[in-house]
Amino acid sequence: MNVTDSKQLGPWLALFHMSFPLKVSLGLIQYFGSPSALLSASDTELESLGVSEKIRAAIRRYQEHPQSGKLYDLINASLLWAHEPNRHLITLDDHRYPPRLKEITAPPLLLFVQGSPALLATPQMAVVGSRHASPSGIETANLFARQLAERGLTITSGLALGVDGASHQGALMTGRPTIAVMATGADQVYPRRHFDLAQEICQQGALITEFPLGTTPKPAYFPQRNRVISGLSLGVLVVEAALRSGSLITARYAVEQGREVFAMPGSIHNPTTKGCHEMIRQGAKLVETLDDILEELSPQLLADVQSSGQGSEVKESEAEELCGMSRQVLDLVSHEVTSMDLLVERSGLPVVKLSQILMQLELDNRVVNVAGGFIRKISRR
Repeated sequence: MNVTDSKQLGPWLALFHMSFPLKVSLGLIQYFGSPSALLSASDTELESLGVSEKIRAAIRRYQEHPQSGKLYDLINASLLWAHEPNRHLITLDDHRYPPRLKEITAPPLLLFVQGSPALLATPQMAVVGSRHASPSGIETANLFARQLAERGLTITSGLALGVDGASHQGALMTGRPTIAVMATGADQVYPRRHFDLAQEICQQGALITEFPLGTTPKPAYFPQRNRVISGLSLGVLVVEAALRSGSLITARYAVEQGREVFAMPGSIHNPTTKGCHEMIRQGAKLVETLDDILEELSPQLLADVQSSGQGSEVKESEAEELCGMSRQVLDLVSHEVTSMDLLVERSGLPVVKLSQILMQLELDNRVVNVAGGFIRKISRR
């Protein structure tokens, strides 16, 4: 991170650490155009907009003492954290901010990311469920995560015990990345039992959170975390869940956000499947096989590709079959592992568009998604 980045992040971090209600902060940013303009606004203008005295007082304190006090210390601590390798602060106006998450009601102002920020825009599938899952539930979560990852979907979950941990591990077993959304600060790991898993995810995927450094887990933070899990994803698969499980909160957010919701049935005698049965009664897609998920997600995964006319007709030559953009991306993938970050840099394409092209190339059997990136397959003769 350079000096320019730090200066641009300063107003975002100031607003973030003021901890105003999120919808208030978002509304004021929309009105003023940026956190910098908001924090430079006069008290008279803010009052005319109906901004509360408490919020105006916090802004006045910042204007009077921008480089001292507790707020200044919090901003500096966040900037110092982001100066370390493999760490990123991604604000709502950053081109790396995940586009699906930006679409939800009240998206996070900023994200603390450890790992690859490019992963946040890849097609994701959330796999969640009970912390007290049965051995069968753990095995099923691990299996479906592996299968989904092998089809090119990034597995996203919440790092919790039970189904969450099993789904992360399933993705990692394939050599594919996984994303863990945390309900703590980026300098905390909860549960501590998953410390090693978190480090592995950081190296092979991404750990993300919207909570400030030092934040320890509280019950209210988990539903907030769950809306991010569903917001990042194309769909949510609930493997096992009791009637009052937090996974049902994730599913409700998914419905509100227009995401696909999938639930896995189980024994009527198992209390950790009753929530899944209730979801199915309310319209969730019943899942027995991987195809039950893929047939629902395929239109979303290929929508942009199909709308541009790709993949609708098999042609004789490779050059004819690939459009110009796909041809360029394929040329960037070598027969050794080429990372997603390198492909983003070399192609100049938005991550979302690049991910769609790579998925189509994978479906066309031209590239392989492996640990660390993609490998070009030997041309068919």
